[in-house]
Amino acid sequence: MPELNGILVHPDCRHFRGDVPCRPNKEQGYQCAGCPVYAPTQERILIIKLGAIGDVIRTTPLLRRLREEYPAAKITWLTHTPAILPPSAVDEILKLDMTAVLHLQAREFEIVINLDKDKEACALHDTIRAVQKFGYTLLPNGVPWPGNSLANHKFLTGVFDELSLQNQKPYVQEIFELCGYEFRGEEYVFENHDDKGYRWDNLPTSRPRIGLNTGCGDRWTTRLWSDSHWIALITELQQAGYTPVLLGGAAEDERNQRLHLATGAAYLGTFPLEQFINLMQQMDLVVTQVTMAMHISIALGKPTVLMNNIFNPHEFDLYGRGQIVQPDRECVCFYRGTCKLGTSCMEDLPPSKVFAAVQASLPTSSLPRLSAL
Repeated sequence: MPELNGILVHPDCRHFRGDVPCRPNKEQGYQCAGCPVYAPTQERILIIKLGAIGDVIRTTPLLRRLREEYPAAKITWLTHTPAILPPSAVDEILKLDMTAVLHLQAREFEIVINLDKDKEACALHDTIRAVQKFGYTLLPNGVPWPGNSLANHKFLTGVFDELSLQNQKPYVQEIFELCGYEFRGEEYVFENHDDKGYRWDNLPTSRPRIGLNTGCGDRWTTRLWSDSHWIALITELQQAGYTPVLLGGAAEDERNQRLHLATGAAYLGTFPLEQFINLMQQMDLVVTQVTMAMHISIALGKPTVLMNNIFNPHEFDLYGRGQIVQPDRECVCFYRGTCKLGTSCMEDLPPSKVFAAVQASLPTSSLPRLSAL
């Protein structure tokens, strides 16, 4: 065992940092000599999954299998959004920047998994030393390419719309197969931030609370539902004894203010990401389009009613909690941000259809109790 000035040091421990005190030292005062939580690293694993936030969240089931296969591994994850990852499940969370790139290129890993076709992710994958590599590489002409045959399926569905439309595998299953694993229904790894002390005194206490995520970002606006449809759904939910709660970020604030004024549905405003996650934790069910909120809802184990039109519905695994509802008119704008017909087919998704999915997706114990006549 290495000693420095007669002091025992374990640089192979999963907890050891080298630049600052490790958590066991900081919180319990342990030193390496006789440390009861000494955890020697057997394997070093790097996951490269940069973004978007929703894709990072829905990649976390892979952590469960990696911990099962390599219980003594030190897992490092490189991403654009470190705050979304659970520190309890990832030993080292890094944000993509020059500092991270420099020290990753100086290290060695047993396994490197690159799940992004971004050119910077592929280039980094190619320059890091590892015994095994999975995912995507970069050809000499700068084009992303499968690193081995395991990545072929996921690669092809990402570059040909026709193959993507034919695909019947959920995203998480594709990611597992890319790494050589069979997907066995592993759930997301996520934190609800109940330990942060957030208070929701203004949130109606009546049950069940139905979270309504009214936005969809600015890239795929063909997913948007009109105010009139949201108002109709809110009214139907209120009349049936549910408590609608409007959800969203800064982009949805103006719309949610309008919906609140028109219906009286609860709206608490916008919040930083961790607080927004905890607000969603207070919901009994979430209605959403394909957005970050959808991934958060699934990760929190909430029944989810997913309104989908432009994506392949097989891509999304709700883990048996909730339903996917689609417009009555077939969508002809696969992965398009604007509708070829001028008016998005989302207008052909009746509020009554979404309401029926809400009723069917809530556990019986959560259903509103109607008063006797």
